[in-house]
Amino acid sequence: MTTDPSPPNPETAGESRLAFNEDWVATILGLALLALVLLGAIPAGLVP
Repeated sequence: MTTDPSPPNPETAGESRLAFNEDWVATILGLALLALVLLGAIPAGLVP
């Protein structure tokens, strides 16, 4: 009987945490900027 615990697998260790793809971050940021423009929080002079 061995008491050595098996080491965690580093390849699957990151899969359990929430990770965002760079494309999703860019999409969310773009939508947030669009919402700010539509709400008038960003003046029309700054928008090309």
